[in-house]
Amino acid sequence: MTDQLSITVPCVKEIDHVFSPSDHEVVIESPYALWVNGRQILNVMTSPSRLEDFVVGYLYTEGLIKQVDDIESLQIEKQTIRVLTSGKVAIRGGKKTILSGCGGDSSFLDIKKLPTVTSGLVMDPAWLHQALKLVLDSDLHVRTGGIHVVGLVSSDAMITKTEDIGRHNALDRVIGYALRTGWDLSRTCVLISGRISSEMSRKCILAGIPIIASRGATTSLAIEMAEATGLTIIGFIRGGKMNIYASPHRVAGAQAFHSG
Repeated sequence: MTDQLSITVPCVKEIDHVFSPSDHEVVIESPYALWVNGRQILNVMTSPSRLEDFVVGYLYTEGLIKQVDDIESLQIEKQTIRVLTSGKVAIRGGKKTILSGCGGDSSFLDIKKLPTVTSGLVMDPAWLHQALKLVLDSDLHVRTGGIHVVGLVSSDAMITKTEDIGRHNALDRVIGYALRTGWDLSRTCVLISGRISSEMSRKCILAGIPIIASRGATTSLAIEMAEATGLTIIGFIRGGKMNIYASPHRVAGAQAFHSG
């Protein structure tokens, strides 16, 4: 296992219509097989760092564990990750494959079966703007242009942030970190560099995270899920502006527009 996230590769570069040999830094994409209690449940293409956090977050948001203590052992050897849990886990369907293109791999989603997000967390909009800038301050993204960044913050502090070729993997990673270090996820907010999809919303809802925010857009299904569960979704945080698509009562100054 390595924490190296990029390598330099040769290329032919054009500058002002002139081609010349050069090199460029690209992000690393690595395959891993995840085994739980002797059964392979997942093939994942991900960045090769903080794999323990990723595994804990993935197992938690997929409902395979209820808490970190459910994991008796977690071993990583080359491209294989093996987990033993203290009890049986309900593994639905066959082996999944999660690619790095951020498409996710969740089965058909019944919104009515999702839990309700009940946190009373309220965020200062000025801190949301500042925190997102801190999350997006990524030298690796500047150098490669090929990485997503996801951060987890409290009402006044940065908890952790991570980079990955897939934003879903990065979200699992910060959730896993919070679980392993004892943070109360109901008092946190997720900040991301990319689009808020239904899969990103689903993971936050199942983890009990009350707010997800991005500098980019969101999808209609993500908003539908948020409206049904009480998740706060915020998009287009940039230039002193933001769009709150669901549960605005968790943003100071916007509570008057909450209809719930």
